[in-house]
Amino acid sequence: MSRTARRGALAAATVALTLTAAACSSSPGSGPSSDPGASSSGSSAFQAQHKGGTVRLVAHAAAGSFDPQVNYTLQYWQLFQSMYDGLLAFKKVNGQESFTVVPDLATAMPKVTNGGKTYTFTLRKGVTFSNGKALTTDDVVASFQRIFKVSSPTAGTFYNGIVGADACLKTPASCTLPQGVIGDAKANTVTINLTAADPEFEYKLAVPHAVVVPKDSPTKDAGTKPLPSTGPYTAASYDPNRALKLVRNPHFKEWSREAEPQGYPDVIDYAFGQTVESEVTAVENGQADWMFDAPPADRLNEIGTKYASQAHVNPLTAFWYATLNVNMAPFNNKLARQAINWAVDRSAVVRLYGGTNLASPACTVLPPGFPGHVESCAYTKGGGTTWKAADLAKAKELVKQSGTAGQEVGIVVQDDDVNKSIGQYLQSLLTQLGYKATLKPLSGNIQFTYIQNTKNKVQLALTSWYQDYPAASDFLNVLLSCASYHPGSDSSINISGFCDKGVDAKMQAALKTSQTDKASADKQWGAVDQTVMGQSPVVPLINPKLIDFTSTRVGNYQFSKQFYMLVGQLWVK
Repeated sequence: MSRTARRGALAAATVALTLTAAACSSSPGSGPSSDPGASSSGSSAFQAQHKGGTVRLVAHAAAGSFDPQVNYTLQYWQLFQSMYDGLLAFKKVNGQESFTVVPDLATAMPKVTNGGKTYTFTLRKGVTFSNGKALTTDDVVASFQRIFKVSSPTAGTFYNGIVGADACLKTPASCTLPQGVIGDAKANTVTINLTAADPEFEYKLAVPHAVVVPKDSPTKDAGTKPLPSTGPYTAASYDPNRALKLVRNPHFKEWSREAEPQGYPDVIDYAFGQTVESEVTAVENGQADWMFDAPPADRLNEIGTKYASQAHVNPLTAFWYATLNVNMAPFNNKLARQAINWAVDRSAVVRLYGGTNLASPACTVLPPGFPGHVESCAYTKGGGTTWKAADLAKAKELVKQSGTAGQEVGIVVQDDDVNKSIGQYLQSLLTQLGYKATLKPLSGNIQFTYIQNTKNKVQLALTSWYQDYPAASDFLNVLLSCASYHPGSDSSINISGFCDKGVDAKMQAALKTSQTDKASADKQWGAVDQTVMGQSPVVPLINPKLIDFTSTRVGNYQFSKQFYMLVGQLWVK
């Protein structure tokens, strides 16, 4: 998903963060040195001596609806992991293993038949919602219908392959999926039929939009009225202007430590309306245990020195990139697009983002540590597998060959300090290359939809992409396929307008291969990445990292690469 739906960027551009290496958990699966008691797997036995207490979270703002089938933000997806359950779940563990899908409300991984189009699950017995009602197959069937009835953001992309989904998308209110999702109360099974095999379907069943809620849940966005949950926590109250309070679900009994571990805190208090400055101070003073927002630049040095043992830095499977509109001058010329890739100094962008502790140069669409990623750098001076330096002379020669020098280029960025500073750098760079560049900052509330709509004639935009689930297609197919290009729409996520039939065929081949041979498919995706970079519809800039700043009361810090810090696994007693 987009950064706009994830965590905000740093508040200023040029301050170097001096976080010590000891405070960084930058390698997959590693824990911060300040927390020797951190679990390396997250699946060890529950340690009752650490149970209890209240963990206090703070944020500048709430994240809107608390409906798990509607909300599409990291801020609440983090919390939903300890509240709601689907048939499947991502493993609640530290590091790389968190990309693994395991059975949750199902007793085992599904039986897949009918050429990959039919999934059969056996439902666990004895699971109870926080309102005291037992979970049944009817709840599961109704929850899949509800995905469409509430117009979940991913109804038309993640779940449109379910038999009958086309009718549900046309008329959500009457959605029944009679042949698509079938419950058998006597056998305690649920069967899902797809119109075509989908090798990523298990991932899609493990995200919050596919969780199971009571069958009598409202068929519209529940908004500020939290729905009953099956996990260790349930919401006691929610006021998006003030606070959210989670308490223990009195009916929860741990059925799978991998899928849904017992939580440690008795209460999770989340206060809203803080300034980012006050959030930092509250964590430093022990008045709060964790802050959601990225620390402001003027506090980074103190966090990196005096409070270094409380700072946890983790690389993210994400990238910031510039989009080049392949359907408008000057970037309808491949040489002009390649020139931008050769000219951009990725190290400069890293510095503008906050320094090497917070980002690293990006050369490919697929981020390091992600399926299909290949260490390769097509646009670095001297060649090689990693980025070394820009080649401005080569870039200027390509601009000359393209005949595009002197043309006007608008650069659309979000209006926060970091985005604007990177935009100003790009503006200066394009001016050096001979273009007449203009910076166009827009509010973060509208920039992401604005740059997607072809009616706005955006030539170059700065944006970012953060994984929904660990599959190469979630970057390449989503961002750069013909199917993701919808002219005149605010939901055309292929912002460059790149539609290459040859590349599309390679993507479809990789998707087909992944049904039977994921390793081979990942190699195919890596090749697609290289082919795309040759066409240069985007300019990868950086792979970002994330700071979690915690109080001295906090122990057992664990970072899921899928859903970030595991709030329910913190020790606060």
